[in-house]
Amino acid sequence: MSFKPSDVHPFLFGGVASCMAEAVTYPIDTAKTRLQLQGQTIDRRYQHRLYTGLFNCWKRIVQEEGVARLYHGLSPALLRQAVYGTAKYGLYYSIKDWIPGEESNVKNVACAIMAGGVSSAIANPTDVLKVRMQSQIALVKGSSLVEGFRDIYFKEGLKGLWRGMVPTAQRAAVVAGVQLPVYDFAKLFFLRNGLLDNDSSNHLISSFCAGLAACLVSSPVDVIRTRFMSQRCYETKIYKSSFQCGFMTVKNEGLRALYKGFVPAFMRMGPWNIIFFLVYEQLTRSFTQPPSSLIKKT
Repeated sequence: MSFKPSDVHPFLFGGVASCMAEAVTYPIDTAKTRLQLQGQTIDRRYQHRLYTGLFNCWKRIVQEEGVARLYHGLSPALLRQAVYGTAKYGLYYSIKDWIPGEESNVKNVACAIMAGGVSSAIANPTDVLKVRMQSQIALVKGSSLVEGFRDIYFKEGLKGLWRGMVPTAQRAAVVAGVQLPVYDFAKLFFLRNGLLDNDSSNHLISSFCAGLAACLVSSPVDVIRTRFMSQRCYETKIYKSSFQCGFMTVKNEGLRALYKGFVPAFMRMGPWNIIFFLVYEQLTRSFTQPPSSLIKKT
């Protein structure tokens, strides 16, 4: 298996498209995080922070903390996508090409789970800092990326930077294992049945399907990892493991608590997927396919 310059395209395009999608949808992610954290009877910090929904959350954040707070943590979020998005989509499309045999749903799911889990584990420190900055109560000291990472490292060590890695990797594997295969399946379905061409309309509808499916499957894991990541190692341990976090959440708040923040989660994941796949497909067409004028001449 020889390396070709074009092999870096999935990594590069995946990173660029991920950062663009993240920047546009970030305020929705901030509201989702706040909604997922509230109502924890076991954690007194979040008992009285009550938002009634996405728009109420935005309104209160702007009124009480300022507009800039909606984007607090954007720097580590973009850094995360630069690492996670680059590795996730690059590995997925590259592994599919490297493994011999025709494309199938089983092959796509296996490649997606592998790519999602590995890339998420690598990018975990950036996710921890992003969640801490979004939650406000669990803020780290310092306003810059370097200061934030230093604060976590010197007070909690490497363990703090990789806090919640297991539920985060699980969520990433679940999201990738659903999102990417569903997108590929939907796009091919529309093509093979003559419903849509390989154009923006197809990419738009396919990405919407991928976002909805991924959000439905990943929401419980996302709630658990957000709550687990928000606590500091040197404070009184509220949750000793992601399993205990999930168990206590259901015990104290019911099964519905695992879908807290679902509306903003879907409102983010839907547009996020649409922006990502449209940008990714456009970059792929622009840089990997010859212009139509050259095709006609040859």
